[in-house]
Amino acid sequence: MKYKTQMEAARNGAVTKELAQVASDEGIAEHELLPLVASGQVVIPANILHKSLHPYGIGRGLRTKINVNLGVSGDCADYRLEMEKVQLAEKFGTEAIMDLSNYGKTREFRRKLIELSPAMIGTVPIYDAIGYLEKDLKDITANDFLKVVRSHAKEGVDFMTIHAGINHRVVDVLMREKRQMNIVSRGGSLLFAWMKMTGNENPFYEHYEELLDILREYDVTISLGDALRPGSIADSTDASQIAELTEIGNLTKCTWEHDVQVLVEGPGHMAIDEIAANVKLEKKLCHGAPFYVLGPLVTDIAPGYDHITSAIGGAIAAANGADFLCYVTPAEHLRLPDLNDVKEGIIASKIAAHAADIAKGVKGARKADYRISEARGKLDWEETFRLSLDCEKAKSYYESVPPEDRHSCSMCGKMCAVRTMNKILDGIDIELSEEKTTSRG
Repeated sequence: MKYKTQMEAARNGAVTKELAQVASDEGIAEHELLPLVASGQVVIPANILHKSLHPYGIGRGLRTKINVNLGVSGDCADYRLEMEKVQLAEKFGTEAIMDLSNYGKTREFRRKLIELSPAMIGTVPIYDAIGYLEKDLKDITANDFLKVVRSHAKEGVDFMTIHAGINHRVVDVLMREKRQMNIVSRGGSLLFAWMKMTGNENPFYEHYEELLDILREYDVTISLGDALRPGSIADSTDASQIAELTEIGNLTKCTWEHDVQVLVEGPGHMAIDEIAANVKLEKKLCHGAPFYVLGPLVTDIAPGYDHITSAIGGAIAAANGADFLCYVTPAEHLRLPDLNDVKEGIIASKIAAHAADIAKGVKGARKADYRISEARGKLDWEETFRLSLDCEKAKSYYESVPPEDRHSCSMCGKMCAVRTMNKILDGIDIELSEEKTTSRG
C-alpha cells in the first residue's frame, strides 16, 4: 500500500526509503526510528516531487541539523550569486536551504534549486504572494494565499513556514501588552497588516484544515512560524510569545490528526538564562514536536557579529533539546549576506550544532573530535587540516606564518607542548637553548 506521508507510513509500520536512509545516516535501527516519526517527535521533510533530495531526519535523538537562508530581494537580485551560496552551503554539509526570495523570477530560481539541490528545501509562501498573484496585500484573499501554498508544494518544496498561530486572540494580547520591537517576523508582520486592513481572521488559521489537505497531498512538512518571536531580549518570553506558542501547540495536534509532519519555530532574541526554559516550554506545549530555532541571539549589541551571538544561543538551545538551527550571518539586521557572510554563518551554526550534539550524547557525535585530536597529538598537520570543519582556513592560517620546524606551529615553535611530550616520552632529551636534542636511549 502506498501512503501519502512519512508520518502515515510510520504509523502503519511501513519503512519508506527515506526513513531507511535516515536510519542508516544516523546509525540507528529502523524499528527505533519508526515510532518517533509516527508520534511526530522526528520529521523527515521529503516532498514526493523533490527527486534530487537526500532525506534528513530532524528531532529527538538525531544529530542537530542546520538551515541556510538565501534568496533574492528587490535591492539585490543576483540569481547567479544566490546559486553560488547554494553550492557553498552544500560544500559545508548544510542539511536544509530556505529560499526566502521576494522579488523577480522567484519560481524560476526555486525550481532550479529544487532540481539541483539534495538539501531539504523550505519556503515562506507569504513572501511570494504579492509577486505571484500580482495583487496588493489588501486585495489578496484567503483562497489566494492557499493558491500560493499549492504552487510551492507542486514545485517540490519539502517544508514551508506558515504563520498560522497569530490569530485574533493572539493579536489582542500583543496590542494589550505592548512590546519594544513589536513584530519582527517578515511573514508575521505581513499577516498582521492584512488582518488589520481587512478585519479578517488569519487565513492560514481560519482555513487550516484546507491548508493541511494541500500539504498532505505532496507530503510537505509544515513549519509553524513564530510570528511573535522576540526581536530584542526585552521582549523575550513575554505574554505575546507564549500566547502564540499555546495556539501553535493546538495546531500541532490538529496537524498530526491529518498525518502531516510539523516543526515548531522558536525565538529570536533571548537572554542566556531563559533559553533552556523556553525549549522545555515548547516541548511541553507542542507535545514533543521538533523545535526549530533562529538563534536565539543572546544579546542585541553586536550587529556585524550576530553569527556569534546566534551560535552561543543555538548551542545552548540545542543542548537543551532544540533540534534544528537556522543559521544567522554577520550581515543579520544590516544587509543581504554575501558569500563570505554565508560561510561565516554556516560555520558558526555547524559548530553550535556539533557542540550541542556532544552535550546531549548523540550517537557518534564525539567521533570526529577524537580523530582530529589523534592527528593533533601526532603533529600530523595534513590530517588535522583534512579533519577540520573548514580545512582551507585551517591550512591557510598555519601556512601564513610558517614555522622553522614543521613539527610545530609559529605560536610555540620549539616550545610546542605536544612536540616536547612526544620527544620526552620517546626517550629524547630536549635542549631548547641550543635548539638541539639528545637521545636518552
